[in-house]
Amino acid sequence: MPHGMDVDYDGLIPNNVGLNADLRVRKALETWHPGYIDWWKDMGPEGFQDSLVYLRTAVSVDPQGWAKFDYVKMPDYKWGILLAPAVEGRTIPFGQHKGEPVWQEVPGEYRAMLRRLLVIQGDTEPASVEQQRHLGKTAPSLYDLRNLFQVNVEEGRHLWAMVYLLQKYFGADGREEAAELLRRRSGDRDTPRMLGAFNEATPDWLSFFLFTTFTDRDGKMQLAALAQSGFDPLSRTCRFMLTEEAHHMFVGETGLMRVIERTCQAMKEAGIDDPSDAKAVRALGVIDLPTIQRKINLHYSLTLDLFGNEISTNAANAFNAGIKGRYREDKLADDHRLIDDTYPVLRLIDGQVAAQDVPALSALNMRLRDDFTDDCDSGLGRWNRVIEQAGVNFRLHLPHVAFNRRIGEFSRAHVTPDGALLSPEAWERQRDRYLPSAEDAAFLDSLMVAETRPGHYAGWIAPPRTGIDSKPGDFEYVRIAE
Repeated sequence: MPHGMDVDYDGLIPNNVGLNADLRVRKALETWHPGYIDWWKDMGPEGFQDSLVYLRTAVSVDPQGWAKFDYVKMPDYKWGILLAPAVEGRTIPFGQHKGEPVWQEVPGEYRAMLRRLLVIQGDTEPASVEQQRHLGKTAPSLYDLRNLFQVNVEEGRHLWAMVYLLQKYFGADGREEAAELLRRRSGDRDTPRMLGAFNEATPDWLSFFLFTTFTDRDGKMQLAALAQSGFDPLSRTCRFMLTEEAHHMFVGETGLMRVIERTCQAMKEAGIDDPSDAKAVRALGVIDLPTIQRKINLHYSLTLDLFGNEISTNAANAFNAGIKGRYREDKLADDHRLIDDTYPVLRLIDGQVAAQDVPALSALNMRLRDDFTDDCDSGLGRWNRVIEQAGVNFRLHLPHVAFNRRIGEFSRAHVTPDGALLSPEAWERQRDRYLPSAEDAAFLDSLMVAETRPGHYAGWIAPPRTGIDSKPGDFEYVRIAE
């Protein structure tokens, strides 16, 4: 079939890339498929493989009508390979090849670089499914349970997207990398996932909402940068993935907004004016705002590490090569080569955090991270409006970028959320003021009790404003298998 808007659902693997005419790649993917299903059943949502879930499935890449909703068992979900439509006459938008026609095949000199980018992106997708596999047992509602599973199946589809590119364009090497993507396990001591944040536990729903707010937003930034790629199949793949990534951030942002809304409501009903009185607020069965702040501190700082070192020759090389651009590269007003440009980077200089201008090519990770922070600020503004409208005197904020870092300029520094440098001893004494403590974890764990009655919600979260697919409030989003 032509590479158009419609998806071919006739074979094992739904696609709009003409798989039926590409026997080598089709066979490679069909050979990989049973291992994927085994991985899903082993590491996907635990206890819900036989439940019917009201999921959306992509049926076209037309933004006006790209998905349909229906009940499906997750192992039977139609994971497809979907590329956004080709742009006629598209040229490479940045780097030393700027203005040349985009590549439909991998340039030999960039083969290793491109393969590594695909593998790293691909590795994050199953990792998040593994991190979230136990959350179904403590879902605060069927609405939230369904949203979790929608995120999970779409992360699975994103894995398929990267595996397709590896299988089609990298031959035997790509097939081996695709197999390795199913062998690694999040948090495993011997075969962990490649990036640190994807080996962290996701023990509670507050963690899930913050993971989808921050870490999926990193995913959005990385995909947006790759969507500018001169390698056109990667660009088209990422352009469609961004459609799904937006939903993941919606789940996180609105989920946390509903947690905040319920907390503020309970405080007002109980006549509690002091949000820092954790004992009184927690006694209401809701999550106090300072605990939410500490969880924000943790998840935001973990996500910053995903951007890598602030000064990076790898990022410079990928940009120069035309492989990975900047966020919204096509909207930026410069020469898109950056040969003589500079960019300010925060560094630790003589014991002080200070900005230093460095070559813009070397600072691409920093620039993407700054774009990420700006994007996060908009989400934080929406949460703070809920608190303001409730009349509660409290503001959530992002911690300083040097706070709690493991990678980059500040990995050896101890910095408070306000940006003050501490000695290692002072940091140890004050750590629980800034990051979730064992006591916080125990309290959150005590709230994590599943609510599986249609239309009912756990006491620590407010109902959503509207249902999925315009469904009524008591809609049974998940039919849990007995």
